Amino acid sequence: MKSAILATLIGSAAAFAPSAQTGTTSTTLNSNTRPDLWTPTTSYQNEVGAIAPLGFFDPLGLVKDESQEKFDHLREVEIRHGRCAMLAVTGWLTTAAGVRLPGMEAAPFGFKALLMEGLPSEVRGTIPLTLMTVFCLTVFMQDSTGENAFPGDYRNGLIDFGWDKQTTEWQNRKRAIELNNGRAAQMGILGIMIHEQLGNLNDIGLPQP
Repeated sequence: MKSAILATLIGSAAAFAPSAQTGTTSTTLNSNTRPDLWTPTTSYQNEVGAIAPLGFFDPLGLVKDESQEKFDHLREVEIRHGRCAMLAVTGWLTTAAGVRLPGMEAAPFGFKALLMEGLPSEVRGTIPLTLMTVFCLTVFMQDSTGENAFPGDYRNGLIDFGWDKQTTEWQNRKRAIELNNGRAAQMGILGIMIHEQLGNLNDIGLPQP
């Protein structure tokens, strides 16, 4: 469990940067906002995801004076971590609610299931499914054409779901929403792991395995 928590912390630390945005929307700091006291001077102050009150949050200056290519790489890392964390939170809550695949009704839920002595067959059965999911994410979550519009855009010329028909402001708003949901999910799954280990999930309104 300690290793899992450490891995999640490292992943969250890599996912800090916001992405390119033009214009002013409700999700972006505008020019009248006070200077961000947390962030060293950087050319990325107005990127998508830089929202009040923290603005562009990079207290360690990890992208200060870095190239756009470096920034885009870190933004893509953030988006990937966020999407996986959203799946993790959804999966944890779904199993905690008692939902099971057919034949796995007796499977326990929570991270503690992985620490049980004599790992139950139901839990062992989920390992191939987990590996298959990771493989699929790895295959599909990449820009295979080199023509996608922004970091995290994995349409690869297949289906745009009407994205290109929307305004830039609408697109930036949706991108900011995904970033914020991903950031919240990273903190959420980390919090669940910690409180489950502490044994006090009931105190925050979640069932304790």
